[in-house]
Amino acid sequence: MSLLNPGDTFPELTLTVPGGTTVTVPKTFAGHFGVVLFYRGAWCPYCNAQLRAFQRASTTLADVGVRVVALSVDDEAATAGLIARHGLTFPVGFGADARAIAGLTGAFVNPDPVYLQSTGFVLDPAGKVVVSVYSSGAIGRLVPGDVAGLVRYVREHAAASA
Repeated sequence: MSLLNPGDTFPELTLTVPGGTTVTVPKTFAGHFGVVLFYRGAWCPYCNAQLRAFQRASTTLADVGVRVVALSVDDEAATAGLIARHGLTFPVGFGADARAIAGLTGAFVNPDPVYLQSTGFVLDPAGKVVVSVYSSGAIGRLVPGDVAGLVRYVREHAAASA
């Protein structure tokens, strides 16, 4: 297991969303900046707060060209309930194989019960990691205002050096 560092190519992950459709990351971001959130589960109050915050910031994030996906080990019913409860409009995958995801991304895994610890990635339009945030527990995670500010900074810096 190795951590993903800035400049690393994000591995291809296929997320199954409630209803059975799939979303492949980073391809789904289609040349936009992307945020990938691994959350502990629908039972986690910190995860719920983070997902709600990203939903509330959806207009701001869209305005700066950011798309979001989330993923957990939860089953389809728990994930569908979470999406409905918070009105989430970004893709939320379920049924992640925590150890396989950890092997690809370096995310921490809780041993018993098995789930992914909170992990977040900001990807550039080419699918390269701009920032990775790894948590070994309940706290320490990406927040949407920081993501929007970072993307604005990266875009302005790229324009200024062009």
